[in-house]
Amino acid sequence: MFNKILGLVIIVTLMSAAHARDQINIVGSSTVYPFAIVVAEKFGKTTDFKTPKIESTGSGGGLKLFCAGVGTQHPDFTNASRAIKKNEIKRCRENGVGDITEVKVGYDGIVVANSKSAKPFTISTMDIYLGLAAEIPNPDGSKTFIKNPHKTWQDVNSDLPNMKIEVLGPPPTSGTRDAFSELALEKGGCKKIEWIKALKKKNKSEYKAKCHTVREDGHFIEAGENDNLMVQKLVSNPNALAIFGFVFLDQNVDKIQGAIINNISPDFENIASGKYPISRPLFFYAKNAHLNVIPGMKEYVEMFLSDSASGEDGYLLEKGLIPMPTKERNIINPKVKDFTYIVGDISPSKIK
Repeated sequence: MFNKILGLVIIVTLMSAAHARDQINIVGSSTVYPFAIVVAEKFGKTTDFKTPKIESTGSGGGLKLFCAGVGTQHPDFTNASRAIKKNEIKRCRENGVGDITEVKVGYDGIVVANSKSAKPFTISTMDIYLGLAAEIPNPDGSKTFIKNPHKTWQDVNSDLPNMKIEVLGPPPTSGTRDAFSELALEKGGCKKIEWIKALKKKNKSEYKAKCHTVREDGHFIEAGENDNLMVQKLVSNPNALAIFGFVFLDQNVDKIQGAIINNISPDFENIASGKYPISRPLFFYAKNAHLNVIPGMKEYVEMFLSDSASGEDGYLLEKGLIPMPTKERNIINPKVKDFTYIVGDISPSKIK
């Protein structure tokens, strides 16, 4: 009975505020932001709906706003450069958000880049882990951790340049940061060391803390969610490196270059094929409770998922999006367009 009453309260609240906003409100990932902006502008010009309002808050920040509640004061969509987490789904449900549809739009690679005025950087994921993790394995073989002592890349690996470790990167609220920690630090480094890998079964929380925590002693510098600002800083400091999505490398190839990681360059073909070691899917999430209240939500999703936008020859390719293979699009997109690809009930982000 309580749930029915709560549902009626939410519906009445939404209906009473229906005329308060006739423009789609989107928050979230800075990586997905450039793609969303292009679709939103086209949406506003070619349909009878207003151009959606989009704010770049980072994946974690966007999901926090998105899950805060139902009603026109809350966002309708949130962009994310990693899949929604279980605790975020729980928060959404606790705040009455209800069904959430996951919309997978394509893939992206995370690059380690430097200025084009410097020499190209060649590095392994193990080097990245040993250079940027807060704690690393004790070199005495005691199966213990020590605070990261490395000051230069040559300290990490004698084949690397004798250059201070100085890496600009996204904050903890960023999906890029989450994905980088998982793909580069954990899978590319931690997990390759057998005794650390075994720690996961004994103490999962300690394992994650050791494998995902980035050093905070000045060698990794949080540069906020503004990837364009990081590009500018690389140009002014040829000795620095930065971490961001492939889209920003693709848009600034005249200024910066991507490092070759595990002997594989960060290009479209290598990311699309899965060869490049630090690649991830990109998403946005729709609040189903807003579908019949905020005009244009269904139409916006259809435009984003259209072949002309995110298909293999779509206009988002020019912005750096790596499209899903046709087979995957054919499996996922019909359910997404029906808003039946609900997170928490199934695991759509796991489908490859």
